[in-house]
Amino acid sequence: MDALYSVVRFFVTGGPFMYPILIVFAAGVAIAVERFVTLTHVRRRNEDMWSKVQPALASGDFDKAREMTSEDDSTVSQLLTMGLARQGAVRRREDIEIAMEESMLEIIPRLEKRTGYVALGASVATLLGLLGTIIGLIQAFTAVANANPAEKADLLSASISVAMNTTAFGLIVAIPLLVTHSVLTAKTGEIVVSLEMASVKALNVITAMAKRQVMA
Repeated sequence: MDALYSVVRFFVTGGPFMYPILIVFAAGVAIAVERFVTLTHVRRRNEDMWSKVQPALASGDFDKAREMTSEDDSTVSQLLTMGLARQGAVRRREDIEIAMEESMLEIIPRLEKRTGYVALGASVATLLGLLGTIIGLIQAFTAVANANPAEKADLLSASISVAMNTTAFGLIVAIPLLVTHSVLTAKTGEIVVSLEMASVKALNVITAMAKRQVMA
C-alpha cells in the first residue's frame, strides 16, 4: 500500500507533463503488443506453410505447390505464388527472381508497419520529460525570487525535486519502449530473412527443374 501511495504521489507531484507522457506510454504499449502478436502469428503461419509446400517444391510438383500457395494468405505463400506464376510462363531465372523481389517489396512494409512509432514514443517521452523539468525549474526560480530569504533554499530544493519527476518518468517510459522497439525490429528481420531463404530455395529448385527439362 505504501508503494502504491508513493507511485501516486510521484505522479501527482510531477505536474501536468506527466499526463502526456502517460498517454505516449499507453499508445506505445498498445502498438508494441499489436505488432508482437501480429509478427508472431505471421512467423508461425509461414513456418507451417513452408513445411507443407517445401516437399512439393523439392519433388518438382509445381502444380500442387501453386494450388497450396494460392489457397493460403500467409506472406510466404504470397511470395511463392508470384514466383510459381512465372515458373509456368517463363524459363529465365531473372524473371522469376524479379517477381519474387516485387512481392517482397509489398510484404516488408506491412511487416514494419507502425513499429517505428514505438521508438518515436520513446523519444517523445524523453523530450516531454525534459520540457516538463525545464518549465518546472523556471516556475521554481520565479517562485523563490520573491520568497523569504530564510526559506529560499528549502523551497528551491523541493521545487527542483518535483520538477525532476517528469524527467525521471520520461526515462522510465522511454527505456522499455526502446528495448521493445529493438525486439520488434529483430523479430521483423528474422521473418524477412526466412522469406528470403524460402525465395532462394524455391528459385533454385525451379531453375534446376527447368535445366533438367531442357537437357531432356
